[in-house]
Amino acid sequence: MGVRLVVVDDHRLLAEALASALKLRGHRVLAAAAPAAGAADLVIARAPEVCLLGTAAPAEPGIFDPVVKIKRERPQVAVLVLGPVPSPRGIAAAFAAGASGYVRHDERIEGVERAIGKARAGEAAVAPQLLQQAFGELLNPAAQPDDEAQRLLEMLTPREVEVLVRVADGEDTRLIAAGMGIAPSTARTHVQRVLMKLGVGSRLEAAALAARTGLLDRASTSRPTQDPHP
Repeated sequence: MGVRLVVVDDHRLLAEALASALKLRGHRVLAAAAPAAGAADLVIARAPEVCLLGTAAPAEPGIFDPVVKIKRERPQVAVLVLGPVPSPRGIAAAFAAGASGYVRHDERIEGVERAIGKARAGEAAVAPQLLQQAFGELLNPAAQPDDEAQRLLEMLTPREVEVLVRVADGEDTRLIAAGMGIAPSTARTHVQRVLMKLGVGSRLEAAALAARTGLLDRASTSRPTQDPHP
């Protein structure tokens, strides 16, 4: 027996193609549309048994707000999310919003149809390994990777950042002083502070550390073009 469906996807052509494939397999597609401000309202108005909700960014904040609205207004509608290979947080966010399942965009039509059947029956329609990853992420959140370049950059003042860039460019104390419009003794003091803050013993080590961590790329975007207070 066919299922009454609404298909919503980021791309209208994909929504219509999936809708056509499901119609050929005996399902009744009430609507196929691209998501917009009224996507949740469309689902609420048509009241399907299952809504297939496609998304390209399952981890983006607020992406599952339509699911929350649908489940609040039509709790009997099972929402099945279609998305890319997800992060555990993306799956967790979908279920937290009230989704009944998560299916990858590259799943075969037979797999989508099985997920639809599970969702209509009130079962969790998600591959076991994906569900396990989602729960694991919720129970043991992964620490954010250490951004060493940003951490080191935040230790330096804007003027010290410019000094580091000049050091990496091979400028000696005289050129640094001339380029920044400061006295050589002041330039030398800035260099020593940079070395101390970076925890290195020479200009060569400072330049190597900056290059290895990507600090130079960050520093070049924040380097002042002109210092009005030499």
